[in-house]
Amino acid sequence: MNGGDGGDVAAAPDGPPLPLDWKFSQVFGERTAGEEVQEVDIISAIEFDRSGDHLATGDRGGRVVLFERTDKKEHGGNRRNLEKTDYAISRHPEFRYKTEFQSHEPEFDYLKSLEIEEKINKIRWCQTANGALFLLSTNDKTIKYWKVQEKKIKKIAEMSMEPSKAAGNGNVSSTIVTSTHKPHLANGGYTSLSNDLLFPAGGIPSLRLPVVVTSSETNLVARCRRVYAHAHDYHINSISNNSDGETFISADDLRINLWNLEISNQSFNIVDVKPTNMEDLTEVITSAEFHPNHCHTLAYSSSKGSIRLIDLRQSALCDKHSKLFEEHEAPGSRSFFTEIIASISDIKFGRNGRYLLSRDYMTLKLWDINMDSGPVSTFQVHEHLRPRLCDLYENDSIFDKFECCLSGDGQRVATGSYSNLFRVFGGHAVSTEATTLEASKNPMRRQVQTPSRPSRSLSSITRAVRRGGDNPGVDANGNSFDFTTKLLHLAWHPTENSIACAAANSLYMYYA
Repeated sequence: MNGGDGGDVAAAPDGPPLPLDWKFSQVFGERTAGEEVQEVDIISAIEFDRSGDHLATGDRGGRVVLFERTDKKEHGGNRRNLEKTDYAISRHPEFRYKTEFQSHEPEFDYLKSLEIEEKINKIRWCQTANGALFLLSTNDKTIKYWKVQEKKIKKIAEMSMEPSKAAGNGNVSSTIVTSTHKPHLANGGYTSLSNDLLFPAGGIPSLRLPVVVTSSETNLVARCRRVYAHAHDYHINSISNNSDGETFISADDLRINLWNLEISNQSFNIVDVKPTNMEDLTEVITSAEFHPNHCHTLAYSSSKGSIRLIDLRQSALCDKHSKLFEEHEAPGSRSFFTEIIASISDIKFGRNGRYLLSRDYMTLKLWDINMDSGPVSTFQVHEHLRPRLCDLYENDSIFDKFECCLSGDGQRVATGSYSNLFRVFGGHAVSTEATTLEASKNPMRRQVQTPSRPSRSLSSITRAVRRGGDNPGVDANGNSFDFTTKLLHLAWHPTENSIACAAANSLYMYYA
């Protein structure tokens, strides 16, 4: 597998590109000062479709919200035109709310006495067809296949239409009203044969029938096409579409299953890391993704910081990997937190599939799948938090799962951090680009002056006293961070320098 002719990290022979100047684009669901965020409204998944014209978000309340792009006319009407234009041109993409639907509901597994949350863990777009949008969404246990399509609205016309006019229009009501071949009773009434209504000749003058007409208005309707359930004993952490357009994978802590989109009652277990004795368990699967071009190749990461590349052509059960990517720790650097911070929370393939990006708690790593000796580049994200690992462990922040993403041309990578910050790095081997932005402030909004008070929990304040009064919200370099606000989910537009990221219940968009 080589890099192909598309723009990926190695396709910049003249050196790294210049750093981008990021600007605020728009925000959806922005909170007012002092507004309390409901738990069910917090965004838990973000995904652009292949064209970048649609964006989907999922939240902890089980809802999926779709947004569509509104500025397409400025630069062509289809994805082919977008790909032909210069990627470096700065645009201001604009999206608007399209529709939303309830994807999952809370459930209870009575056999295991287990409550299943409605929270959307992942969203993946599928191929569009006949103007309809298709996507997969999953919570901890159940995957659903959705079709979103515009339907023309049918309305009931006037109810006071006269039978004579109805007969003249030749519609359905005329066949009901003017039934003249039926036998009549002597008193001028009507009878019924075989449960059929027999109307008198000329119809009933007082009868009023509704007439249904199709208006020019349309309404977006979301319909669940398939439900893929009862295939995972543990929580689903990943779903990924195959490039063949027919299959997808779902992964939990110990297994990866292969599904056909059209078959919901069976799946094939292709990876199983569950030991015979669970006491021998040393690592779990944390993320899995199909190769963007090769339908037989996929990668999955583990809690021990390794990434395995597997080939579905080798065997039905891929218990042996074709390549292993891992970075060996330096001698003498091992500590209590080593294994925890080594766990990979997310992996993403570059657009042409040669490069693979992984995110662990402290760093971003870029891997060349042709070189398994070590990462091509390592980007320090949370190195300033290393002195605080004990505090992070106490408040469980060390187990936060941050996502990562690559630009469509492979020149840059991005991931989130605390205080609703996200960081963008130059993906070129010699690039020094490192930009930090806060996705919780709208520069277009007038800032309200509020009494300043530290946004720290009681436990952090007591730790500050115990440590001699130092400020736990600022590191040695003066970088501020707030563990209670974290930017876990973000996505890069597939063809432009535009990033969508979630800060609690708000969706922020930036462009360069």
